[in-house]
Amino acid sequence: MSDPTPLDRPVWASLVSRHASLAAGGTLARRYRPQFSVFAGQRDESDAALAELAALVGPGERICIAQAQPVIVPRGLAVERGLQGVQMMAPRTIDVPAGPEPLLTLTERDAAEMFALARLTEPGPFESRTHTLGRFLGIRIDGRLAAMAGERFSFPGYTEVSAVCTHPDFRGRGFARRLTAAVTAAIHQRGEQAFLQAWKTNTPAITLYRSLGFEVRTEMNVRVLRRAEPQ
Repeated sequence: MSDPTPLDRPVWASLVSRHASLAAGGTLARRYRPQFSVFAGQRDESDAALAELAALVGPGERICIAQAQPVIVPRGLAVERGLQGVQMMAPRTIDVPAGPEPLLTLTERDAAEMFALARLTEPGPFESRTHTLGRFLGIRIDGRLAAMAGERFSFPGYTEVSAVCTHPDFRGRGFARRLTAAVTAAIHQRGEQAFLQAWKTNTPAITLYRSLGFEVRTEMNVRVLRRAEPQ
């Protein structure tokens, strides 16, 4: 892995910049307010930062950490689930495949369907207000939301492509490819670099992203943490 960059801690980089208004926490650790996302991050692995992170998790609550650095579990928290992911960077030029279905900009009117589609297909954590973190595009078939993709973590110079998913009734039509490419192209048109993250075991998704020109930059350590049970 190369020298550390904000890409190594994309959650923290977002919460101290473009998504600061959606954050709870202080100068060393922050989390998204629960309706926006379960993700949290900290500035570094210092004792003070880890203690501030732990203080953000109340009884019955969970946070998700995603970073290139090894995850150190703060005192008072426990690992509920551990996963490995990859962070992939987009090529500077990307072709958006044509198709007969229009790519629609999704709005607040689509929020309930977006939430339902994400919960059905599980592209990653998606809460009731996750759709407000960035711009989302979708494809409708006979009035139904068949597929979508959008933006999640965002900080100066970079925006993440996220929540790429297709309803099982409409898979195999190239919707994920078209939407991923279109969201990526729009990020580049703003003069930013697009990136995305996928589970390391999700071979079909990684194969799709590679076919569009994305390349793996680094592995990501993902941990779901909860308040530890009293001894």
